Amino acid sequence: MVHADSNTTSPDKTRNIASLNRLEGHHFCTENQPLTSRLEWLREVIGKEYANVEISPQQDIPLFNDMTIYPWQQGMRLSPIHSNALKIERLSAEPTEVSQDCYFAVVLTSGQYTLKQAGREVLLHAGEMALYDATEPHSITMPESFSKILISIPRTILKQRLHNINQLTAIKIPTKSGVGAITSSLIQTTVNQLDTLGKNQFLELSDPILDMLTLSLNQLKPSSIQLSDNQQLALLRVKHFIQQHYESSDLDPKMISAGVNLSIRYINNLFNKEDTSLMRFLTQYRLESSKRLLNNSFLAHKTITELAMQSGFNNMAHFSRIFKQHYGLSPRQYRTLKNNHFD
Repeated sequence: MVHADSNTTSPDKTRNIASLNRLEGHHFCTENQPLTSRLEWLREVIGKEYANVEISPQQDIPLFNDMTIYPWQQGMRLSPIHSNALKIERLSAEPTEVSQDCYFAVVLTSGQYTLKQAGREVLLHAGEMALYDATEPHSITMPESFSKILISIPRTILKQRLHNINQLTAIKIPTKSGVGAITSSLIQTTVNQLDTLGKNQFLELSDPILDMLTLSLNQLKPSSIQLSDNQQLALLRVKHFIQQHYESSDLDPKMISAGVNLSIRYINNLFNKEDTSLMRFLTQYRLESSKRLLNNSFLAHKTITELAMQSGFNNMAHFSRIFKQHYGLSPRQYRTLKNNHFD
């Protein structure tokens, strides 16, 4: 069904508002926006709630997108989404919200859905599932009106359960039979029963669904993660370049690519086989540098901002968020703790 204009009935118009409030969901819909501002509004919403992306809607009909986000346990989120045709491209900017550092499990419930990531491509039909890394470059094409369910899983949660996750993205999860079929059905049934579930019942469903997704992903056969000698040398060259230039806040994939004379895609594929990425490696290296500087009593006269900038960060709010995410303490708390320890 194509949603032709702002007066068209949304699939969720009949949503029980009491249920939305009871489950503490947040509803976003383009129908509440003027036609001329829908694209920019949707880009901002997706950028804040999911990932920084570029959106290309179908040109001959008004943009329509309807999504609800329900918070689950352990930082997971469940999102039923209905939309007209769209193409989405992940921008190269780093995540601006901690909640964006996650993997998305997608269940397509209607329409078609093509996902590209890490040199792989998967075409989904109704009932089929796949996984992708929200922080890494990817493109998603939905050529017609579609409905899907997104399950956002924090990176740290999924990495505790699965190894080599980056080798499992953009691969179709079998749903014709077995564990995958049960998982897809359970996720869809949960969404269909949201109006009947109490808050505690809903929250308690997150763990079994995560368990089922883990079992489904375990069925996939990741490609070999062994690097050839030439690839190992290339990866070492990239890492050495980063170690020599990480203090520059201008250092980005284009500069690294030019500095080592390798394509960004090739570099990311090298890091992907180490279950990380170029930008994640750079960010981690900068974090470790900032941690060392904060731990250095000889630099106690320098401000946290100065030390962060010395490690290549130029956005202090972003630095504080990811530092706390990685180390469990804010930069100030970490520095205070270390100073008290030395005292």
